Amino acid sequence: MLIDYHTHHERCGHAVGRLEDYVTRGIEIGLSHIGLSDHMPLLHVKPEEYYPEMAMPMAELPAYVEECFRLKEKYKGQIEVRVGLEADYIEGWEQEIQAILQAYSWDYVIGSVHFLGTWDISDFRQTHNWEGKDIFAVYEQYYEAVVKAAGTGFYDIAGHLDVIKRFAYKPDLSRQQEVEELENRALRAVKQADMVMELNASGLSKACEEMFPSRRMLEEACRLGIPLTLGSDAHDPQKLSEHLDQARALLHEIGFRELAVFEGRTRRMIPLEIER
Repeated sequence: MLIDYHTHHERCGHAVGRLEDYVTRGIEIGLSHIGLSDHMPLLHVKPEEYYPEMAMPMAELPAYVEECFRLKEKYKGQIEVRVGLEADYIEGWEQEIQAILQAYSWDYVIGSVHFLGTWDISDFRQTHNWEGKDIFAVYEQYYEAVVKAAGTGFYDIAGHLDVIKRFAYKPDLSRQQEVEELENRALRAVKQADMVMELNASGLSKACEEMFPSRRMLEEACRLGIPLTLGSDAHDPQKLSEHLDQARALLHEIGFRELAVFEGRTRRMIPLEIER
């Protein structure tokens, strides 16, 4: 069974392709499961005053969910469509996040930290915010948010856990041990919350040139017994499943033999398949 649980489509504003384009592309390339997981609407900033094309408008959310479930039924027997959401964790907005997550019958929810305050650390238009910053202090703030996200119990999957490295801003090597301690604390929080972690292969195409999370973190996750799932983070149907062959091979090399899949927010494990 080949799976891809992290995808985005045109409603979010910074991706292309309709939801159905992703589903039909998944059938074409032989996926068993495709997860539709677009971005949660913005809550803590006013979309009209913020950077454009960040997430679907709140008014689009019901139509998104309705379309996902329609496609799930339409393509039953050809591919397993899973209805998901990539939901930001934003400290101080827990009640509003929880209301969205409780309003719909999701198959799974990815919990991701993109925002430190109003700074989206994953947005290429906002890299100027690194200027003059203590990079290690930013890492501390980021991983503290990851720990808090896990502690909410809102999420099924921890998204791109070390995405803070995306633009290759990293603390000095002299602080590497301290960075690893931050990473390990986040992993322990994921384990304590009984969450799955994704291996997000999109980092191979970013400035960091490394999947999210790193091999070291994957090895620690394996030691801790954290289940894994896979996502390409595709923003174009033609990018669906991109680099996931490398991701599966890496997980197998580390020692993983199963992957997590979801339906109705219930997890089950399937065999990890690799090309031989």
